[in-house]
Amino acid sequence: MNNLLNPLYRRVVVRLLAVAVLALAGCGSADDSPRPPETDEMDYEVTKTDPQWQQCLTPEQYRIARQKGTERAFTGAYHDFKEPGVYKCVACGQPLYRSEDKFDSGTGWPSFTRAVDEGNIRLLPDRSHGMMRTEVVCGRCGSHLGHVFDDGPAPTGTRHCINSASLVHEPAETASGG
Repeated sequence: MNNLLNPLYRRVVVRLLAVAVLALAGCGSADDSPRPPETDEMDYEVTKTDPQWQQCLTPEQYRIARQKGTERAFTGAYHDFKEPGVYKCVACGQPLYRSEDKFDSGTGWPSFTRAVDEGNIRLLPDRSHGMMRTEVVCGRCGSHLGHVFDDGPAPTGTRHCINSASLVHEPAETASGG
């Protein structure tokens, strides 16, 4: 009963219930059908045709990064990964997030309080699955990364909930993009 009084415990339970409800509704599961990208009129520095993206990404990376899919909670390579370094876009190598800004949100996806630089990402409206959310995409190539929510910890109060398949980790001793 004491755990139910703990605000952090309640927040984690609420998030896990939300993930379960979305999974039951068919949202966010690994077998959900890819949704077409919402119109993003902005130009990107790195552009490729779909066949070119398919050549340089695994099928799972392509499904998530280019078709706006979602990996199943608690299954991504980086959800519980704690090594220092910089997380970069899997499609173009753009530095996106630092390990020191990563935190355990209890949601099953890597979560960050902020991007390396706000210019390295773009925030777009996402009205899929009957919800209004804010999608996070790579600012250089437009690859889908995840979503940002306003329930994160200090100092920003935001939670960038990012798919592991959209990221590649560069260890701190070799990281040069941060």
